[in-house]
Parts: sequence; structure tokens; C-alpha cells
Amino acid sequence: MTDPDGEDGPARLDDFASDVLDVVDSIPPGRVMSYGDIAEYLGRFGPRRVGRVMSTAGGTVPWWRVIHSDGSMVPGHERAALRQYRKEGTPLRASADGTSFRVDMRRARWHGLEASGPEAEAEAEHRAAVDPRRPHRR
Repeated sequence: MTDPDGEDGPARLDDFASDVLDVVDSIPPGRVMSYGDIAEYLGRFGPRRVGRVMSTAGGTVPWWRVIHSDGSMVPGHERAALRQYRKEGTPLRASADGTSFRVDMRRARWHGLEASGPEAEAEAEHRAAVDPRRPHRR
């Protein structure tokens, strides 16, 4: 991000970047959101734009809680993320040969602050049954 005034010092975040970081900061320990989940939750832009924010400013928030929609991590960060997942009790799935892992998205996906209670859970399960490709945002 660049400082539009061209002043020295750290660049200011634009509104979208600030919103992304606020969402990431609100994801509870043991839960995750995909890049696309965050974009859909905010109702703006897409997963690549969220990824760009995370790559430039994500070190200030619990970055390991933002992953690919298939439960995989960005290459190069798996070990650090795995330490955090184990510490937080994030549900994981091992590969068939047991040499790698993914986050269990069915159990670990967080749907945002407004989602809670049995009705929200039932709606998410229904949407998953109707269209399993669609993110389970409530």
C-alpha cells in the first residue's frame, strides 16, 4: 500500500485492507476463514485482493487463520501454521500418507460475527448440501 500524500513513514492502509485485517483479527482461535470467505463476508472484491492484503500487511494479525478454501496453507508457512493450529486446537485432516495436513474446513470454518446458534448452523449445512462448492458463509 502506498501513502497517497507521499510522506515519509509507513504507508497507510486503505479501507478495504483495514477491513480485511479487522475480520482476520476477529477470527476466534481454532477457527479459520478462506480468502474468498473474507471477500464474501465484506461484500467487496475477491480472494486475490484479500490475499494481496494478507501478503503485505497480514503479519500484524493471526495470519494462519486465513487459508485456501481447500484447507491448505500458502507454501512456505505450513510449519509455523501447524504449530499455531495445534496450540489453538484447530481441526486438521492428515493426507492419506500422513506426510502433510490440511485444515478441516467443515469443522474449522468461521462464518463471521453475525452467525451463531443452531439456526445458523442448520442453514449452513443446508447450503452445503444444495451447492457444496459455495462457501458456507451465514
